Amino acid sequence: MKWIVAIIQPHRLDAVRDALNELGIAGLTVTEVRGYGRQKGQTEIYRGAEYQISYLPKLKLELAVDSKATSKVVEAIREAAETGKIGDGKIFILDLKSAMRIRTGETGTEAL
Repeated sequence: MKWIVAIIQPHRLDAVRDALNELGIAGLTVTEVRGYGRQKGQTEIYRGAEYQISYLPKLKLELAVDSKATSKVVEAIREAAETGKIGDGKIFILDLKSAMRIRTGETGTEAL
């Protein structure tokens, strides 16, 4: 099993969710986060004054998938989240040792 963590732009969430639904991915956790990468924030103008915004709003997606589905899921996220501009985000793939569904006690891939 793999644990996939993706940092994406907020306006791309619906496209990513739709792409994952097409693959049969049933669960996804979304967290609002703030951060920066190579773009180093952005400059905003408010009432004529210029402000530097250091931490940009992003969404962190987390999901557990069967190892066999990892490459398809990662590619679906990448295609759906891509705008072609700086700040599109990152995808991290980690090994997941175990999972358990609390309600039934199922473990492993059955818990996903």
